[in-house]
Amino acid sequence: MPDNKCCVCSEPGVHTLGGRWFCERHHQTATHQRRGAWRSILGMVLALVIFVGLIYALDAVIHPVFTPVTLMLAGVLLALVPALIWLIVFYQQDRLEPEPKGYVLGVFILGALLAAAVGVPLVEKFFRVSDWLRGDALTTILGGILVVGFTQEFLKYAAVRYSMYNSAEFDEATDGVIYATAAGLGYATVLNVQFVIQNNGVDLGAGIIHMAVVALAQAGFAGITGYFLGRAKFESEPLWWMPVGITLAAVVNGLFNWVRGEITRGSVSLEGGAANPWSGLVLAAVVALFCLGAVSLLIRRNIRSAVMAK
Repeated sequence: MPDNKCCVCSEPGVHTLGGRWFCERHHQTATHQRRGAWRSILGMVLALVIFVGLIYALDAVIHPVFTPVTLMLAGVLLALVPALIWLIVFYQQDRLEPEPKGYVLGVFILGALLAAAVGVPLVEKFFRVSDWLRGDALTTILGGILVVGFTQEFLKYAAVRYSMYNSAEFDEATDGVIYATAAGLGYATVLNVQFVIQNNGVDLGAGIIHMAVVALAQAGFAGITGYFLGRAKFESEPLWWMPVGITLAAVVNGLFNWVRGEITRGSVSLEGGAANPWSGLVLAAVVALFCLGAVSLLIRRNIRSAVMAK
């Protein structure tokens, strides 16, 4: 006999959805189309692009002069800006459809900790990608997917799967995207701080563009993983479901970094600069909006299909 307990809170289930049982309350949340979350993500992308434009314009007009110390401090502060913008926009939208802010922040911090403790050392120290990832196109693509992509996307998955996934607060498919995006931005923040430290500070204009590119791209990749996490939580998916989701996110990750390197005529590595950073920013914004927009449409379609099949 199947277990008819709610898959969220373990109370007696009264509805089925995607092969899983739900109590009345969690059935309503699981079939709820949370538009506020998508507005916050769109707002984050637009706000970040506008902020980058303002900083770049101010840098061109004022031409600030930095000492080595102030240049480093300014770079570290800029590395935190993308995540701060997202948190501010998210919390503004969250007043309409609240999500526990402490949990979202906790997943963000966990994503950053996993990046600092595992992801960056594994990619840079163990695999030493800086020594070989700038080779021919095939090496760049395969290395970007199999080493950089899989490492980053698995750690974002782990940040959600082993923290919020089994929580009663993870009660709708969109939560997978919200928490995965938080983990992705945590990961991006560490990559950006690493970029600043390795370069002993960064140029104000080009630096903020680079950081925005990293943040937007990591958020977009994480949205793919978040979609697969949400489906795995609320529908009876096969064993291969999550590995396919992580693989897809890793492939998009690797291909993005290769294409970005090609169109900016710069390096594809995590640390390299770019001769034409604005094209990289446009690419990152398009990729983030495409990934998260596609995920939004898929979640809505899945909810409608599940409700109609009920």
